[in-house]
Amino acid sequence: WLLAYVGNVIGCLGTVAFVAWADIAALGDGAVGETALQIARAKADLPLGEAFARGLLCNALVCLGVWLAMGGRRVADKILAIVFPITAFVAMGFEHSIANWFFLPFGLMLDEQGTVSIAGAAGNIAAVTAGNIAGGTLLVAGVYWIAYLRGGRTQEG
Repeated sequence: WLLAYVGNVIGCLGTVAFVAWADIAALGDGAVGETALQIARAKADLPLGEAFARGLLCNALVCLGVWLAMGGRRVADKILAIVFPITAFVAMGFEHSIANWFFLPFGLMLDEQGTVSIAGAAGNIAAVTAGNIAGGTLLVAGVYWIAYLRGGRTQEG
């Protein structure tokens, strides 16, 4: 988990650098940058309990998407399987730590007035990461363990 997390964080920060280099924030007469800044501000201002709960719910849907994709035989099957859970978590405003590792640093970079709290950004990432871990381990893996493996039993046994 730690290696995957660190690798994803490095990828997000690299993406922030490339997006900055490409001046993506200037697109739409600056509307793209302003929207990214508003997203970062909202994430940094989110109370920690809500951030945790949104992270928990998010990773339950992400794990559902992964689980569904594993059942697909072709690439098209796998893509179709992940579309609905991922679309749902985005549409409902759930929080994913890796996505936040892009939005929060990008918003901080764009924030010339200092309206995005660094402490709020760090708290969001910590709470959402904890929620993502709890959502994946308790709501998904834990439920499958209870349903299929508890007590050493398997479906065959």
